[in-house]
Amino acid sequence: MPPTDPADTIAVIELRQYTLRPGRRDELIELFDREFVETQEEAGMFVLGQFRDLDDPDRFVWLRGFRDMAARHHALTAFYNGPAWAEHGPQANATMLDSDDVLLLRPLSDEHGFALSPSRRPRFGTPAPDRFVSATVWSFPPGRSDGVALIRDGLLPALHSTGPAPLVALTTETAHNTFPRLPIRSGENVAAIFTSYPAESTCRQHLADVLAHPLVRDEILPGIEREQTTAPRILRLAPTGRSVLS
Repeated sequence: MPPTDPADTIAVIELRQYTLRPGRRDELIELFDREFVETQEEAGMFVLGQFRDLDDPDRFVWLRGFRDMAARHHALTAFYNGPAWAEHGPQANATMLDSDDVLLLRPLSDEHGFALSPSRRPRFGTPAPDRFVSATVWSFPPGRSDGVALIRDGLLPALHSTGPAPLVALTTETAHNTFPRLPIRSGENVAAIFTSYPAESTCRQHLADVLAHPLVRDEILPGIEREQTTAPRILRLAPTGRSVLS
């Protein structure tokens, strides 16, 4: 039986970014929201958020969660060997060019995990919410914790104090991938923050307020920049009608 409320149980999260064949994103979203939400959760996982990438019409971004790595193995085995994937998986795969851009993550701390429940999920066919979700992913050298600590202990409090609290803050889960049938990006050390806004203009104002914070401007962001291996990746996302994370 699937769990009824993951608010205090999700310890492992996949951030999955798919590159699709041109013009087929809406086909995949319709199939996904109709056939792959309840069936995955019946197998023991949590479908947390499905999004259109606003900067690429052929990108689909989604997150799913698990209680722990053992539960992930059991749930993925059950689903991908089960009837829903056997029936609809070929159609889903036909829309995709690449599905291997996957980060294995965990909550940045006990205070920054998911506080959402699939019991609140809209029904299939519900119009997409009029929300804008911003996700920023920072990359740091493997084995170094300073950049992630600056985000957890410095940037996150500033975000809380100047605007809407982030939906979730995540960092790399370093456990071995126990389901190699689905590859994940190895050797990663990232932090990721997802925040929801009523409009993109609200997001821009929030970021301006954060940048005006003297501690953020003069110490925290320069410290993060010194630690990062590349500029952060910023995702501009629009939730689908069945996304719990919105």
